[in-house]
Amino acid sequence: MKPETLLYAKTHEWIAVADKDGAKIATLGLSAFAIEALTDLVYIELPQVGQQVNAEQPFCEVESVKAVSDVYSPIEGEVIAVNDALPDNLETLGSDPYGAGWVAKIKITDDAGLANLLDHAAYQKQCEEAH
Repeated sequence: MKPETLLYAKTHEWIAVADKDGAKIATLGLSAFAIEALTDLVYIELPQVGQQVNAEQPFCEVESVKAVSDVYSPIEGEVIAVNDALPDNLETLGSDPYGAGWVAKIKITDDAGLANLLDHAAYQKQCEEAH
């Protein structure tokens, strides 16, 4: 996926929304900015398939040598898939954060949270201001 086509949360998660069989499915991952800021990842706790997630609430964790960080869901829904390959291949988060480094797929039950997300240009501006 191209970073320019994604939506971003202020907490550095990205999502790509697709329609599948009449349902909106969001693929979610961590931005390259977030991965770079965390550095030296050592562990990721994936959410459970079937887990209900709420907009702007943590639903899994990523751990680096510096800190444990919550991963927030930008939208409300149900986890329908997780990237089982990630825990044993954490380098994928850094090498391909917008492709093979996806974290979870969420079936959106309430898309109101989409209105709070940033487009690529607005997210880039937020990241520049954070430096």
